Amino acid sequence: MSKIVFKDVHKSFEDGQKVLNGISLEIADGETHIILGQSGCGKSVLLKCLLGIFPIDAGDILVDDLSVKNKRTYSNYIKKFSILFQGNALFDSMTIVENVEFGMKQIRRDSSAVIKSIAQEKLLSVGLESRVFNLYPAEISGGMQKRAALARAIAIEPEVLLFDEPTSGLDPVTGGIICNLLRDTVKKLSITSLTITHDLKVAQFLSDRASILNKGQVVWTGHTDDMKNCSNDFVKEFYHASCVISKKTD
Repeated sequence: MSKIVFKDVHKSFEDGQKVLNGISLEIADGETHIILGQSGCGKSVLLKCLLGIFPIDAGDILVDDLSVKNKRTYSNYIKKFSILFQGNALFDSMTIVENVEFGMKQIRRDSSAVIKSIAQEKLLSVGLESRVFNLYPAEISGGMQKRAALARAIAIEPEVLLFDEPTSGLDPVTGGIICNLLRDTVKKLSITSLTITHDLKVAQFLSDRASILNKGQVVWTGHTDDMKNCSNDFVKEFYHASCVISKKTD
């Protein structure tokens, strides 16, 4: 059963630049899917269209048969998502535990004590110790900030988790730890996840399936292990270039 369906999605900007040129893709319920591609290929735009931040010009995006274009049901549509932002997007003026509480306070009617208890539980579940709960984002490392942002994302109990370049800005060791955490979290929660990244190693580690975007179109979808045997010239070039970069950074 499909959880997310992109139906011939098109998106251009006012300057005439066509970013998405007929995206069609289905993501199954419970699937871990990766959107791969070079900078400027439309990955981030696709994510923003999925969330309704950018209106699409043509086509449709459905989640559990709810359309992103239906204003009447959009509130139910958007509640299905939570996102781990590339830059974490933690509030500098709030402590770590307050950051996690923030989203829950918008949608839950529980007491402040219950919300705080859940926030602390989520922070512990992503490997943060209680000593950091009352610190501010600037007082903890980038890896800890990523964990806190993940705790905030899962605290609202979404049906779909979105990851935007989840290892960007992290050193290789911390990036590997975060990848393990993301994979374990998605598996534990048994939910659908969609990740956008340019990093093939991240895609190979996290995904059930992956799709590659080029010039606003999906040029390949499959298991990352099968990518090297693809006959598409762009996909072959992308795969081999990624492998070369990986070897140079290992």
